[in-house]
Amino acid sequence: MDPNLQEISSVPEKKLILYSCWGSSCSWRVRFALHLKGLPYEYRAVDLSKGEQFSPEFDRLNPLHFVPVLVDGDLVITDSFAILMHLEEKYPQNALLPNDLKRKAINFQAVSIVSSSIQPLQTMRVVLTIEEKAGPGEGLSWAQQHIVKGFIALEQLLKDVSGRYAIGDEVHMADVFLAPQIGNAMNRFKIDMVKFPTLTKIYESCKVLPAFQASLPECQPDAVSI
Repeated sequence: MDPNLQEISSVPEKKLILYSCWGSSCSWRVRFALHLKGLPYEYRAVDLSKGEQFSPEFDRLNPLHFVPVLVDGDLVITDSFAILMHLEEKYPQNALLPNDLKRKAINFQAVSIVSSSIQPLQTMRVVLTIEEKAGPGEGLSWAQQHIVKGFIALEQLLKDVSGRYAIGDEVHMADVFLAPQIGNAMNRFKIDMVKFPTLTKIYESCKVLPAFQASLPECQPDAVSI
């Protein structure tokens, strides 16, 4: 066997380390996945408001200065999608991807819409930059516009394939990306979900799961009142 190949396992040899910020939806989705898979991890908070992502320690982990970062033994993974794919392949319990190719493709489409067409356009850095250049309120308006656009696409993608969750009646990777994004959209960006009944149903199903509740921003050790 190639010594560089990692064996599939259900338990990490060393405790996983997650560098996370309580309010980051990208970190939230990784926390959700870790709890769904029953994987214990050490939580290391990164205070983005204080610039801790620019510290020498964190720069060595991720020179892009984004959270989350997962450390699994000697492997450092710096993107939430890459982290989830690693967890799915190395720790296959409570699988987040179906075997059916069509359903898997729909999962990946939903994941891509959230991670490429919504979340990067509504980060705090983007919102604040637009506020500085275009005036008060413009950043929020920008974020709301792109969230709604993405939600319209997601609603259309999932309305005929969803059950309790995004792809039927079991939790999949699409739900792991969707639920934190919907939560942030409602609570932070005040998105009216009336036009998105499928997404609302998915969120309502996820929010009662113990794994989701454990991953909530307000339940993290670095959470602050806002």
